[in-house]
Amino acid sequence: MKIVIGGQVEKKAIEALVKELDDSIETVIKSDLEAAMALKTNQADYYLGACHTGGGGALAMAIAMNGKASCETVSMPGKKPVEASIIAAVNDGKRAFGFTGDHIDLAVPMIINAIKNKK
Repeated sequence: MKIVIGGQVEKKAIEALVKELDDSIETVIKSDLEAAMALKTNQADYYLGACHTGGGGALAMAIAMNGKASCETVSMPGKKPVEASIIAAVNDGKRAFGFTGDHIDLAVPMIINAIKNKK
């Protein structure tokens, strides 16, 4: 599995956490445009991105290039990620996930677990 990491903040922290959770996952940090294009051209299986709002800078380019239907904002300021919602999003075929930088430690494990257990 290959995950591209875009967004505006905490790219290295996201990558480190993904590797800590499962070192068999290939990760690549890219600019938002490059990450969104890698997802669109199936050079990556999933996209993770963080920003200060969870949806703006984290997902704007992914939404523009891949469509809103393939993207999910999993957290926002004051709204922590909900595991059941993430599982549903993954099972519904969402491939790009945005969250706030302060929710990385919650969101990333939930997303990785949902992907690994996808039905």
